[in-house]
Amino acid sequence: MADRAQVMAFRVAAQGLAKRGKARPGDLDVLDLGVQEYMPGSLQVALAARTAAGFDDDRLIMVWAARGAPHLHRRRDLPALTRQLWPLTDADAAARIKSGQMPDAGRLGIEAFRVTAAAFREVLTRSMARGEVSTQVSKRVPKELTYECRSCKARHIGGNIWQVAGLAGGVEVESRGREATLGPIPDGPPIPSSNDGIADLIATYLRFLGPATPAEIAKYVGTTTAEIKQVWPDDLAEVRVEGKKAWLPAAAVKHLESPPDPVGVRLLPGMDPLLQARDRDVLVPGRDRQKEVWRILGNPGVVLADGEIVGVWRAKLVARKRVDLTVTPFGPLTPAQRADIEEESAHVARARGVPSATVTFE
Repeated sequence: MADRAQVMAFRVAAQGLAKRGKARPGDLDVLDLGVQEYMPGSLQVALAARTAAGFDDDRLIMVWAARGAPHLHRRRDLPALTRQLWPLTDADAAARIKSGQMPDAGRLGIEAFRVTAAAFREVLTRSMARGEVSTQVSKRVPKELTYECRSCKARHIGGNIWQVAGLAGGVEVESRGREATLGPIPDGPPIPSSNDGIADLIATYLRFLGPATPAEIAKYVGTTTAEIKQVWPDDLAEVRVEGKKAWLPAAAVKHLESPPDPVGVRLLPGMDPLLQARDRDVLVPGRDRQKEVWRILGNPGVVLADGEIVGVWRAKLVARKRVDLTVTPFGPLTPAQRADIEEESAHVARARGVPSATVTFE
């Protein structure tokens, strides 16, 4: 039996948040899971919470990975990751690309992924503007995968299939924003013929965000619980968290039973790997507080103090000279916690490439 404090301590330790080291980004264990880029600068803030080293590492690459979201991954992990994220069945494929924009897309099943990946590989032979790639890929996929854009009076490929098929299509996310560009992954892995390694993908999630259930894994992948139950590994250990069944890799159980006490403060960005867990009641008890962390648009960062999420923060970059942080705590902070937050703000400044930071408490 484990309580939520143990689970939080387990995850904090597994994700390298208990102690900031000097490892290069590509050597961080959390890169097994990947680090999502949510907003400009968020990825660097996530890395700065875990290492005092710099952020450049030519072993890493940005790709559309889990759920089609942009993630930083190791280049060497891409062949396995591409096979792990390939749809399990036609029903699984339909669930991942379900969209009101393209209601008939699901009928194509896995073929939707295959034809989109093939179109990417035909079009993307050099660095190109994202809009140009979209236009050319849209011309090469079945009509069911496109929708009518009223503003530009043309048919565009739907966002769901566009990004979730990107990794299999050999797409590197070179830059984002108004001048977003995409390029071919150098020596990228081929389009998979079938899923291979879903058990490894499940185990990776559980090592960093467990204990968890098939339903939570399904939400992370973007599929249905029924699909994940069909491939649920037999060698996982069943544990109880607050009386509810969940699972972990057997080797991780001892770390859950006696995790190190989490001490200190970290300022984590929105969609940090710690926040990728789908059991939000464990991460942040209370629906009102959850609404502050996970918003419809523009998630703030969170304040992690001694293994608990105790507030949220937002940043404003000022003339490329400093970053101003506004911290909104969920409850009273101790003087020591306030001092630790002010000290930790220097790592946010480092991540944003400015010399200093200020902190205002609301």
